[in-house]
Amino acid sequence: MIEYIPRTAEEEQQMLSAIGVSSFDALLDIPEALRLRRPLNLPEPLSQMELWRHMETLAHRNQRGLSFLGAGSYDHYIPSPVRHVLSRSEFATAYTPYQAEMSQGLLQTIYEYQTMICRLTGMQVANASVYDGASALAEAALMTLRITGRKEILILGSVHPHHLQVVATYLSGLDDTACILIPHERGHAKRENLKQHISTRTAAVLVQHPNFFGQLEDLQNIASLTHAQGAMLVMSVNPISLGIIKSPGEYGADIAVGEGQGMGNPISYGGPYVGFFATRRDWIRQVPGRLVARTIDTHGKPGFCLTLQTREQHIRREKATSNICTNQALNALASAVYLATVGKEGLQEVARLCFDQAHRMFSQMMAKPGYQAPFSRPFFNEFVIQPPTPVSDLLARLEQAGIFGGIDLGHYDASLANHLLVCVTEKHTQEDIDRFLACL
Repeated sequence: MIEYIPRTAEEEQQMLSAIGVSSFDALLDIPEALRLRRPLNLPEPLSQMELWRHMETLAHRNQRGLSFLGAGSYDHYIPSPVRHVLSRSEFATAYTPYQAEMSQGLLQTIYEYQTMICRLTGMQVANASVYDGASALAEAALMTLRITGRKEILILGSVHPHHLQVVATYLSGLDDTACILIPHERGHAKRENLKQHISTRTAAVLVQHPNFFGQLEDLQNIASLTHAQGAMLVMSVNPISLGIIKSPGEYGADIAVGEGQGMGNPISYGGPYVGFFATRRDWIRQVPGRLVARTIDTHGKPGFCLTLQTREQHIRREKATSNICTNQALNALASAVYLATVGKEGLQEVARLCFDQAHRMFSQMMAKPGYQAPFSRPFFNEFVIQPPTPVSDLLARLEQAGIFGGIDLGHYDASLANHLLVCVTEKHTQEDIDRFLACL
């Protein structure tokens, strides 16, 4: 809750008099036809002390428990330096640093973030971040349409359902543009299905790796099929997995995007999150959002500024490369501080812990009578199981024990009824896993 500076009725009247109006209503000058002639459905005003007490009461109603939830929102450990840096007031903004002379510190943090994203993804250039992983994927689809001049996007059905919806919404307003969904089979893309649909009309293939079901796709085959038709490969990736899994650059991807929440950003009611976006230098002028670059001033000193910006990005939006006109600077800063804190070896260790603990839990669950594994592809830190009892009953039993046990995939796809998606991170100990298994 933000603190505020109160003002007295006398001070309010002095301000109104200074600008030449008699009352606050006169200042707004709302036409009579637009005025609301009834009270708003709001409670009585509260003092600051009463409001604090009310907010604390609401906060105590939140449920706390051991979480095995995933599907794009991950409970990773956040090192203490992240919170300390983010608490500094000069960084507490997501707005665009137009005035370079006033924003050198903020611009430098964005530049460092871009550099880290390039190294993480194996790409050559990254932007200053976008809203979230879903909009990053949609912006990548639009970028491939501009670059190739083609009118068809293929998106694999193993991509996160919410991201599928955002991509479809972005493309829905474009004339003669098709967005074709390639259904998954047993939780991953089949080469035969992709080969049946891809052609010289295809601008790009959009793939998530690890995918929504936690499985690793056959990227070598997907990349070769895509590039054989002159199409572009767009990979949406979990950045933590890149500690031990090949980067998009190593797979030959043209654009790499993803959700950066797991790098230093807490799970807070679904947001705010931060989308990262990286590509090859060839496409730098087609990148959405904005870029921060390092330069030299007239005195030979290094400095930072926004670069390669079109005026239309801010003013004439109908001609802009993208309608994203800000960036998630505070969240991107959290990701940069996280990566700087854990370092290369630390990120590898976090990824290994996620991988090892997830596979240990999976093996122990499969040893329970009646539990089955419907999918067979390798996975990183999420996996799907079929319990012998209804998933809803199992989740209810786990919740009674203070455990959020996973995601019922039947809510997303009727064909996946009684399938449970379970996520394990480096924060889960064997004791946590034992608590879960005891409820089975």
